[in-house]
Amino acid sequence: MRKKLKEMRTKSGLTQDKLSKELGISRASYTNIELGLKNPSLSLAIKIKAVLNYSNDDIFLNG
Repeated sequence: MRKKLKEMRTKSGLTQDKLSKELGISRASYTNIELGLKNPSLSLAIKIKAVLNYSNDDIFLNG
């Protein structure tokens, strides 16, 4: 699981559903990214970081 990604999402007050809608992807796709089962494309990764207002790359590390 990508704990930092989940931490930043919840800190931002977003549910997986709300964030996935803002990103323009399905909730299932976002869930797979957060669980570490799928890697986001570069453009989607940049968009996720922008929405969550996070600048470090460690947000996508598993652990």
